[in-house]
Amino acid sequence: IFVHDPVIITDHGAIMVRMGKALREGEEAAMQETLEKLRIPLLGSLTGGATAEGGDILWLDESTLVIGRGFRTNQEGIDQIKALVEPLGITVLVVELPYFQGRDACLHLQSLISLIDEKVAVVYLPLLSTQFVQLLIERGFHLIEIDEQEFCTMGSNILTIAPGVCVTLAGNNRVRAALESMGVMVYCYQGNEISLKAEGGATCLTRPLLRD
Repeated sequence: IFVHDPVIITDHGAIMVRMGKALREGEEAAMQETLEKLRIPLLGSLTGGATAEGGDILWLDESTLVIGRGFRTNQEGIDQIKALVEPLGITVLVVELPYFQGRDACLHLQSLISLIDEKVAVVYLPLLSTQFVQLLIERGFHLIEIDEQEFCTMGSNILTIAPGVCVTLAGNNRVRAALESMGVMVYCYQGNEISLKAEGGATCLTRPLLRD
């Protein structure tokens, strides 16, 4: 049900990845079949020992792709993605992910950051690299910090459906209040079963295919 992970969508077509978690191997084929039915072109596919998951991949803007290197996304996967997108004028930036709770836990780059608008992001700073945070600040991002308690309940896993309009798990009241104080429209859903138990929030449950 976490359809964000098996594919990367670009303006030039889809990139089918290879899941880094053995339990999820094979989801890519089902996703590719669906994309073919929707007539979404295929830009490329990862091969060999390359692994990557969509949760580790974040579009910072239309020409900057940030990839988190960790247990789910390896260097070979990053290299193959770079080979596909850099000829299209897209810059790939690599962010090191922390060990945190180890190989069996689900920690994606997008577990730590969600873009709310072009220059607004919700972040969990304790697990983000200093270099990446400095890059965000240099690029003029306004960072909304969440605390440890709301990080544990996926307060930083937010789906933006339009600039300044987002969907998140109910119960993360502090980050919701911070967003609403900035004029952001926040929709909430009850995710105790579908999200908290399975480690997948609003972003993980969706795969945007086309944006105006």
